[in-house]
Amino acid sequence: MVNPVDIAEPLRSRWSPSVFDTEHELTDEQVTRLLEAAQWAPSNGNRQPWRYVVATRGSASHRALVPHLSRGNSRWVPRASAVFVSIAVTAEEGEEPGDPTYPLHDLGLASAHLVLQARAMGLHAHQFGGMDREGVARDLGVPSVAIVVAGIAVGVRGNPAEVPERDATRDQRVRARRPLEETAYGDRWGLPYAGLAPSGPTTDPESGPEGQRA
Repeated sequence: MVNPVDIAEPLRSRWSPSVFDTEHELTDEQVTRLLEAAQWAPSNGNRQPWRYVVATRGSASHRALVPHLSRGNSRWVPRASAVFVSIAVTAEEGEEPGDPTYPLHDLGLASAHLVLQARAMGLHAHQFGGMDREGVARDLGVPSVAIVVAGIAVGVRGNPAEVPERDATRDQRVRARRPLEETAYGDRWGLPYAGLAPSGPTTDPESGPEGQRA
């Protein structure tokens, strides 16, 4: 399954499954390669404000995270081999929290690197935000100058027959994106860039009841 536009790998085959294999485990080498992908992301002034708590299934950090997941996420996130809790540092320890704009932007870049590295390694990553972020920060000992932002569940696909039907159907939803005219502007806000030349549709023809979701 690939995304329906002419973009490079591993962008083209990236999607976000919700059914993970509960028997699969990431090796320390695999975890390190994912973190190295994030490590070499660009950042404002090379400040590298991203931090990750690696919560492999069964670890102390995983046990701290799971109770804070939203009801919906608690059904599928724990099945992943690991969850990378993404955190943005806005100031040095002992300083007042600073403007989060650039740290949040840079954390997003680093997380995108991690997600794409996962796909290049034959893994899948599904980012999520549904959790009690304050509770996660407290139980993981995150300082006040840092912001818990999201989680990235990583693993390999599992068997949909092993999960409740309502969870399995998450991977069958139609995959669609906004038209570029709605997100890329030219002369001013709201006016589409005149040179747009889309290479494919905004809806994946392979998704839906017989397809997959990203």
